[in-house]
Amino acid sequence: MFNIVLVEPEIPQNSGNVVRLCACTNSRLFLVEPLGYSLDDARLKRAGLDYWERAVFRVVPSLDELLERFDSRRFFFFSTKAARSYTAHAYQAGDFLVFGRESRGLDERVLAEFPEQTLTIPMPGRTRSLNLGNSVSIALYEGLRQLEHWPGPNPTGVA
Repeated sequence: MFNIVLVEPEIPQNSGNVVRLCACTNSRLFLVEPLGYSLDDARLKRAGLDYWERAVFRVVPSLDELLERFDSRRFFFFSTKAARSYTAHAYQAGDFLVFGRESRGLDERVLAEFPEQTLTIPMPGRTRSLNLGNSVSIALYEGLRQLEHWPGPNPTGVA
């Protein structure tokens, strides 16, 4: 349904959480190197629980390679430095939702290259940023909501 991209993730538990999220939403995950942990890290495996077999994920050497391989117009970059809200974007199936490393976010070069494709999750509090896994969840579920596509039964019928 969607493609989630974590650029140079640093915290294994966050990535494991996103693996689980992607398995639950039929989304693909791309982990962009360098990773701040080993794929054998016990914390990564534990956070992903038994969802690893259901998850579709790939490790890629660079964001540039990913941009070259796919249609770069369908990449959307999340940053606290953006002005446009993630809810103002009209999501399409197959969109790439790109998130930066936990400590620094996405490189300024990337944000400058794609200003119209950069989105933010507004935070009315006086904080730096949300947790990476929470940010991915918020953006991904907004896309699912807009497309009225729920990965499993939606017994309430509420979109």
